[in-house]
Amino acid sequence: MTIETKLAELGITLPDAPAPAANYVPYVISGNLLFVSGQISALKGRVGDQVGTAEAAEAARGCGLSLLAQAKAALGTLDRVERVVKLGGFVNSTADFTDQPEVINGCSDLMVEVFGDKGRHARAAVSAPALPRGVAVEIEAVFEIE
Repeated sequence: MTIETKLAELGITLPDAPAPAANYVPYVISGNLLFVSGQISALKGRVGDQVGTAEAAEAARGCGLSLLAQAKAALGTLDRVERVVKLGGFVNSTADFTDQPEVINGCSDLMVEVFGDKGRHARAAVSAPALPRGVAVEIEAVFEIE
């Protein structure tokens, strides 16, 4: 089954790949690795204060959709993805908030839904006192490609 078929089966429509917001490129291919720059959530606010964990996890899923859109823009097709290697997740959260892993699971779960075992990855899920534009979540990715 192609990834496009899998996305359709899951009822997922990818957004357009977002344009960079500053002086960087949205992705870089080096050898057999695709590095996708951090994708920010549409949701703004600090998790543990204005934003709840479940809402932030949904925002992380949105970041994952943007990561997939960037990968598709880079590769032409997501069928070239051999493996999701690593996600780096950043959560704009209060000093006492400790559920960053549950937030970033929103993106991790999406990768496994879409790619199956090839979607299982290494990961970081860390707190940040602020993120660009006041967003709640930002996630970057590394994909192994054919």
